[in-house]
Amino acid sequence: RTESGVKMCGLALIATILVSGCASYRETAALDGEAKLVEIIGNRTAGKPVNCISFHQIRSSRIIDRTAIVYEVSRGVFYLNRPRWGESALRRDSVLLTRTSMPQLCDGEVVRLLDPGVMHETGAVALGDFVPYSAPKP
Repeated sequence: RTESGVKMCGLALIATILVSGCASYRETAALDGEAKLVEIIGNRTAGKPVNCISFHQIRSSRIIDRTAIVYEVSRGVFYLNRPRWGESALRRDSVLLTRTSMPQLCDGEVVRLLDPGVMHETGAVALGDFVPYSAPKP
């Protein structure tokens, strides 16, 4: 029984270390995402959040790991979207899959995330408000 108790304590300790390691990784990834956003935003100014943006305006999108999605709409202007939920599934190499019958991408829309190698779904996010950022005027 003593040997069994030692094994159980050892397993509990390993599990605790693994869970702590995962939490630290998540926290580190989130901090890295926030640092990347600071780099992207630079000296741009945030505008008033909007509920929707038109698909035809979007030139490109960029995922910031575990943090947000940046939609570029024109030279020097982009919209930052911090999902309502699911941001932990965001990976910079994921493919965004949006299915809608509307010509707009709106707050609350669920966007699926796919692994680009096998096009297997890896998660989903519910979009939040779209915050515009403009480059400073010279």
